[in-house]
Amino acid sequence: MENSLGPLAGIRAVEMTHMVMGPAVGAILGDLGADVIKIEPISGDKTRNLKGAGSGYFLTFNRNKRSIAVDVKSKEGKEIVLKLLAESDVFIENFRSGAMEKLGLGYNDLKPLNPKLVYCSAKGFLEGPYQDRTALDEVAQMMGGLAYMTGPPGQPLRAGSSVIDIMGGMFGAIAILAAIQERQVSGRGQKVTSALFENVVYLMGQHMAQTATTGMPTPPMSVRVSAWAVYDIFETKDDEQVFVGVVSDSQWKSFCEAFDLIEFIEDKTMDLNANRVAKRDFIIPRIKQLFKQYDKQDLMEKLEQTGLPFAPISTPEDLFEDPHLNDSGGLLDIDLPQGGQTKLPALPIQMQGNRFGVKHQVPKLGEHTREVLQELGFDDVSIDQMIEASLVT
Repeated sequence: MENSLGPLAGIRAVEMTHMVMGPAVGAILGDLGADVIKIEPISGDKTRNLKGAGSGYFLTFNRNKRSIAVDVKSKEGKEIVLKLLAESDVFIENFRSGAMEKLGLGYNDLKPLNPKLVYCSAKGFLEGPYQDRTALDEVAQMMGGLAYMTGPPGQPLRAGSSVIDIMGGMFGAIAILAAIQERQVSGRGQKVTSALFENVVYLMGQHMAQTATTGMPTPPMSVRVSAWAVYDIFETKDDEQVFVGVVSDSQWKSFCEAFDLIEFIEDKTMDLNANRVAKRDFIIPRIKQLFKQYDKQDLMEKLEQTGLPFAPISTPEDLFEDPHLNDSGGLLDIDLPQGGQTKLPALPIQMQGNRFGVKHQVPKLGEHTREVLQELGFDDVSIDQMIEASLVT
């Protein structure tokens, strides 16, 4: 990278966010080098204390940020926020429609204060009939078709991650970067919005196009007609599982030669993928029998030598020890709030061969309040008085 601090060094982003989608926007900007300041209530972002499936949200999406705790409903607290936003490039929020306007922090409130501000709202829906509905990742997956496409027929199933929230964060960051680029020309900021429902619909585009092309309803992925003869999960000798795909005629030839599948090699009708797909009922049982003779590791080594697409069926816990992730900088050392460290995924991009690391560990509540207030020109006496009055912490 040209700038060791990151390509967005010099950009200041302020966020008032919670849960996943809004924090994901700020997390991406922070990883890329922006100075991201997270404004939290005096009691803290409630996401900090979620349990169960939500217990990893805060730790995952709040590194490379500074935390200030402010009572934004007080006159003095709001003045701090406005002073900060007057000197910032980006504001990010993901609360329900109308919440920021009630605080006097809507886009139209802030535009006169800072005409260059890029204001990012992460919502359930873009403008339209649904815009005021309350939405969640799961709501969007259900109504956008993803749950239908993921589960077996008649059993809609949400995807196994907060995929739509995270994707919303990505599109929010993309919109912010586009607005910053446009600002270079216009000199003005603007409001940008990313939304859960439209994210899912974007994912469904390929299936909508399939229906338009074939004239047939698209079945769930679990019962789809495969486009390739070999594109399946197979059991191994040691009762493990490996996914294997053979997706071209040249790969088919390499596969048959590597595993001595003479009967397949001699059947010239199988040289073409369309013919192989028609013979899946004959091909797949033979391959299942073959792969049952191999231990998982031996099978994967042979597949890798052959250059075929394959994958072990991994759990999230397996990723902590993944050699590729550990050797390539794909996992970052993150401090745990209860003490100790863990490894969590880095931003999944490289620039000039470099990965993006940790400049700030996940902040404690209000860890940077004094630091940020000093940057805004407040002296220690004033800051101490505000702390004493519980206006900041």
